[in-house]
Amino acid sequence: MNIFRSRPFANIPPVVKNLLIINILMFLAFMLLRSTANTNLNQVLGLYYFKSEYFRPYQIVTYMFMHGDHWHIFMNMFMLWMFGRILEQVWGGKRFLIYYFFTALGAAAIHMLVLHLELGPMLRDAAAFSNTPSPELFDLFIKDYVGRPTEQVISFIRAWDNNPGNASYADQAIIMVDNWLNTPGSGINVPTVGASGAIFGILLAFGMIFPNMPLMLIFLPMFPIKAKYMVIGMGVLELIAGLSWSSSNIAHFAHLGGMLFGFILIKYWNTTRQDFY
Repeated sequence: MNIFRSRPFANIPPVVKNLLIINILMFLAFMLLRSTANTNLNQVLGLYYFKSEYFRPYQIVTYMFMHGDHWHIFMNMFMLWMFGRILEQVWGGKRFLIYYFFTALGAAAIHMLVLHLELGPMLRDAAAFSNTPSPELFDLFIKDYVGRPTEQVISFIRAWDNNPGNASYADQAIIMVDNWLNTPGSGINVPTVGASGAIFGILLAFGMIFPNMPLMLIFLPMFPIKAKYMVIGMGVLELIAGLSWSSSNIAHFAHLGGMLFGFILIKYWNTTRQDFY
């Protein structure tokens, strides 16, 4: 196929070109506003957990056009250019655009589900503590969700335990728990940004359409690997990372969500005879 022999930056198809332009412009706006107006656009357009006070429905779409730093956007846009332009030339612009948004929205849905599974117990325990505050429940909440208590917290718990009828201790503890829930450390108010979910969906599609296409990895330039094995390997690595690195700021399950929804859509397209693209 001559699409693999074209010059690197010549004839970029329109959907990929426009996606590149939009993402780059949004990143430039993010950098400009952060440096000149002390405004973090990612905190407005990034995707928050749906129970966060900062969540807005429009973030389900806007998050995919925002990026955290130069390396983040470079890698995503490079992969979009490298693999997305080939898929658009094979599928056509309309089908590619549908696939791109479907995988990005699927990534957001899986990310939200995983966040809910992770943060739900903490929110329930916080609500239970606020309803019936006690030194024992406060100590348990701190150890389960905050980590090893500081000497100041330990002294506070001891003082409260020695005077459990003092309502001021309960009020202070409720405020401390509420403050913790609203810090970045809790994960509730941390925005997710990036096109990575759609990019992983694109990689999945490339591996399914061109399974035996040899690819050269940057860190293993002398050892080409077939696309299908690269996709499988990346999926396995993302799953291991998602299950192992709970403190990572990378949304591994969003990446897997993009791959999962991409797989579902491609299988649907392969089984239906309705050609409405």
